[in-house]
Amino acid sequence: MFEPIEKSLNAFFKTRQSDARRIFHGRGQMYPEYQHICIDWYDPALLITAYAPVDNLDLLLAAIAQSDQCSQIASIILQKRYEKDSPSEILAGQAADEILALENDLKFEVHLGRQQNSGLFLDVRPLRTWIKTNSAEKNVLNLFAYTCSFSVAALAGGAKAVTNVDMSKTSMSWGLLNHSHNQQDARAINQIPYNVFTSWGRIKQFGRYDLVVIDPPARQRGSFDAEKNYAAVIKRLSQLCNDEAEIIATLNSPFLDQQFLLDKFTQHAPNAEFLETIPAAEEFKDKYPERGLKILRFKYRDR
Repeated sequence: MFEPIEKSLNAFFKTRQSDARRIFHGRGQMYPEYQHICIDWYDPALLITAYAPVDNLDLLLAAIAQSDQCSQIASIILQKRYEKDSPSEILAGQAADEILALENDLKFEVHLGRQQNSGLFLDVRPLRTWIKTNSAEKNVLNLFAYTCSFSVAALAGGAKAVTNVDMSKTSMSWGLLNHSHNQQDARAINQIPYNVFTSWGRIKQFGRYDLVVIDPPARQRGSFDAEKNYAAVIKRLSQLCNDEAEIIATLNSPFLDQQFLLDKFTQHAPNAEFLETIPAAEEFKDKYPERGLKILRFKYRDR
């Protein structure tokens, strides 16, 4: 019972682990019996996300306890994504609903079990690393910024300014906390807490940009649908980008493949040359990778 999960737990916890990571990615369908279970680590809390009821939960908890060789786990939280409003319960230890998660020497505030998402998407860790490495002296635009983790990485990498755009005022306030947790200069941060599609004028005020990150939800009722709305964002790039600007575009839809995004750029931003695909974090291995997260990098040339 739970053999592949036990293997992942034992491998992960054999040493001290300070950085946030996914430990087991059942949603990747590599293990059909456990495709409803994901396990994430936000030191010192373990978050189990269940997309269907977990049978023999006591055995899973025993496996977790057995794996904790360095006595790192202070609390275990179960989030039931199969129930309305995704309720959570504490299975062991004390509540850990606010934690400063570490990643690549950066701090991000996460809220475990309060809402559907923790506040830090672990699958895009390699992109945050790339941004931190490639942002020196750049003016960065972060569209659909959520809690602003890409902008935190950009300023940590020496960006001269970041502009965060997201219609959720709650997420934007959370993003400012993330900037503050990393002692980043508020004078280098521009916040636009409005819908991207009604904010182009405001966005242009802080441009043009040397790096544009487009990281929208695949589908969010009332705000964005990738199939219908992505092209409208791409069409604006010629008005936003400096010559030689980097463009990062993500797509996280099981129904739209990478070619969908490439075709939209060819049609609506022909000056943007596709350079490479940045992989998702390796622990998010997927049996059907074309259904998972796609991260594409382009170079804009004003010719």
